[in-house]
Amino acid sequence: MSTYNGINSTELTGVTWQKAKRSNSQGACVEMARLSNGSIAVRNSRFPSGPALVYTQEEIDCLIHGAKEGDFDNLLS
Repeated sequence: MSTYNGINSTELTGVTWQKAKRSNSQGACVEMARLSNGSIAVRNSRFPSGPALVYTQEEIDCLIHGAKEGDFDNLLS
């Protein structure tokens, strides 16, 4: 299957979506899943059948490491 940014999440079969432990019961979180080609899909947990954005492993690495290092702390409420 060819994946692309904005692919409908329901087209991504056989993947395991994962939420952060900090997510709450109202669905205020994103979910991520590793795809068979090594890329990572991200979707809005409040709209699980909606679109998924697809990123390379390198892009996700940069995001996660940047978040750990505080690069996005200015976006916290």
